[in-house]
Amino acid sequence: MGSADSKLNFRKAVIQLTTKTQPVEATDDAFWDQFWADTATSVQDVFALVPAAEIRAVREESPSNLATLCYKAVEKLVQGAESGCHTEKERQIVLNCCRLLTRILPYIFEDPDWRGFFWSTVPGAGRGGGDEDDENARPLAESLLLAVADLLFCPDFTVQSHRRSTVDTAEDIHSIDSCEYIWEAGVGFAHSPQPNYIHDLNRTELLKLLLTCFSEAMYLPPSSDSSNTNPWVQFFCSTENRHALPLFTSLLNVVCAYDPVGYGIPYNHLLFSDYREPLVEEAAQVLIVTLDYDSSTSSSPTVDGTTTGTAMDDVDPPGPDNLFVNYLSRIHREEDFQFILKGVARLLSNPLVQTYLPNSAKKIQFHQELLVLFWKLCDFNKKFLFFVLKSSDVLDILVPILYFLNDARADQSRVGLMHIGVFILLLLSGERNFGVRLNKPYSVRVPMDIPVFTGTHADLLIIVFHKIITSGHQRLQPLFDCLLTIVVNVSPYLKSLSMVAANKLLHLLEAFSTTWFLFSAVQNHHLVFFLLEVFNNIIQYQFDGNSNLVYAVIRKRNVFHQLANLPTDSQSIQKGLQRKKKTPEPISRTNSQDGVSMEGSRPAAPAEPGTLKTSLVATPGIDKLTEKSQVSEDGTMRSLEPESSQPPPEGNPPSAVSDGESWSGEASHPRRDRRRLSSASSSGQWTPTPDWVMSWKSKLPLQTIMRLLQVLVPQVEKICIDKGLTDESEILKFLQHGTLVGLLPVPHPILIRKYQANSGTAMWFRTYMWGVIYLRNVDPPIWYDTDVKLFEIQRV
Repeated sequence: MGSADSKLNFRKAVIQLTTKTQPVEATDDAFWDQFWADTATSVQDVFALVPAAEIRAVREESPSNLATLCYKAVEKLVQGAESGCHTEKERQIVLNCCRLLTRILPYIFEDPDWRGFFWSTVPGAGRGGGDEDDENARPLAESLLLAVADLLFCPDFTVQSHRRSTVDTAEDIHSIDSCEYIWEAGVGFAHSPQPNYIHDLNRTELLKLLLTCFSEAMYLPPSSDSSNTNPWVQFFCSTENRHALPLFTSLLNVVCAYDPVGYGIPYNHLLFSDYREPLVEEAAQVLIVTLDYDSSTSSSPTVDGTTTGTAMDDVDPPGPDNLFVNYLSRIHREEDFQFILKGVARLLSNPLVQTYLPNSAKKIQFHQELLVLFWKLCDFNKKFLFFVLKSSDVLDILVPILYFLNDARADQSRVGLMHIGVFILLLLSGERNFGVRLNKPYSVRVPMDIPVFTGTHADLLIIVFHKIITSGHQRLQPLFDCLLTIVVNVSPYLKSLSMVAANKLLHLLEAFSTTWFLFSAVQNHHLVFFLLEVFNNIIQYQFDGNSNLVYAVIRKRNVFHQLANLPTDSQSIQKGLQRKKKTPEPISRTNSQDGVSMEGSRPAAPAEPGTLKTSLVATPGIDKLTEKSQVSEDGTMRSLEPESSQPPPEGNPPSAVSDGESWSGEASHPRRDRRRLSSASSSGQWTPTPDWVMSWKSKLPLQTIMRLLQVLVPQVEKICIDKGLTDESEILKFLQHGTLVGLLPVPHPILIRKYQANSGTAMWFRTYMWGVIYLRNVDPPIWYDTDVKLFEIQRV
């Protein structure tokens, strides 16, 4: 039978189903088999031949027929898993049922009355119809998930058979040990099976169905209630699934072993189609969804790997019930960490390599899923985090992240990508090793539109952050606190900043300390505090080697003097507020060399008109995202109590705010309103008062810098007068050999703001991750035009 005939027959069956008002008996096999037995349809065909309107019509008008269709399709999958799918016909039936369920499930989820359907047991189903109240009857969802798990390790269907045998001694699906059939070498598995593109295609379709099952989460509105676990994921990742370990390992290894460049031959991917990539994407998406777990509610290991229990608790705390999270948190061998890190770094760097020889290598599109995966690895497995920070390989993760941040800064549809990149850097910056690693010279020239500089990875980080702050779009303002917190965290370890980076930091201070900016919103002054802390850390801990920064501070000394003499009377405050520049950002180009960008760079492009984006819930403010730790002389950290003795005010619970406008605010300055007020809306809601300005002006940490200026400015001026100098190299030479030992105030303790897990970020990750998955699955468009509740879909 031709493919056109089978499509026609399938379409006829769909029409019959939608026009029948009477329930069709489950035993009427002649009718139901039309949907899967003789048809050779692709998943795209199924989406075309089963229109959304018809699925909804059956759901409303003949619900029992929709219920029977789902139940019969699951039954076929269960039978296929039981038999081991030895014939071509059985495989065809399994794939057809798989495609049909992928099509229908989102319409079951969007209707609250139907959501319980898969969790109910169908009376007498599949038990020969006899005993109505069979003890062993499983909910339909469980039968479906277990069948899919079995089918993912089905010899000659999704995995290579180990037997050279005739059909009659075919492997018994129940006796095989699926750990011997892991899909790819890597973590805990050394054997790399022969690639087989048919197996890859079949796995991809089954994983698509699995992801669709898990997507019930998209149809529930966001809530910060962490007990809100996804029943599909919970069951699939429980001990009920005997394939949990081999499947977790298969997904992780398939992702981390993937090399999109193929065998290193440029343009190779244009000659043959890559069956691995769709599988890798699907695997990455299933993996991050199964790892959606709020770690702030569990007892997670502390920095040194011990748990936050008493000395008596020498046993490991029970891991989470979710076996995927459990396995991930227990990976510990160096070679496994190396394999994962190398794989993630290779894939994240792929779009950068891409820009040298356009189209020479296959360009992957799933970098957002990889960033979520990397985040989960660091969040759930502290040993992995320390492994990453131990070697300079961490820079192979840093550079691509900075590239993505720089590239996405003008594009409103990629604000989620900006957030996750910054969150990862915030997490890394809480560890001393990260700051130390940043001193490595930056020699790889990734094409980015940033000023040319010669220096270290720290310079690259500061220059990119400056670019985001000065030329990103408005929606990124909530991230400024995070960006500067990262710079504060690494600043005590930065041995020598380049002149370009030093000027960028002073440029930010200049912009953030204008009276208009300081008085226009309730937390803008925090940015100045962060920057002053950066300068203090570098001067106190890394004075030698930072003559560029010291010189920049001397050149811009008026900025510090103006801050020290900030007016606090009402009249000046009003005048300051009216002094708003024509441009929203009081940014001036100070350096002549700013014009020169790196070779091959492309400016950040805004989203194409008509691009879809999904909304995000608000991210917690920096005081909720981090906790302060003090670094003592031997390098250990102790966490500090929050400064204010008053309890922080309880704001309203975070609501879904488009693009995550933040509700940040330092604990030392409680205010009812935690939202960052933009200058436009602030006039109505909040006005600065002299008392308010005084309350923070008196705390500005200017002593160290003022002392430095007091000592060095006269000396520098004297050199200039004596030698008639206009040349900065002489001054820099003098500053390089200068010392302030004994002249500066006693060094303050180093304060690090470490990321701390909380349910606010857990919820943010959930909406971000599902938003990415929704937008990336366009062929077939699994969730398109269904009534999702977790986020809003907007056109840019």
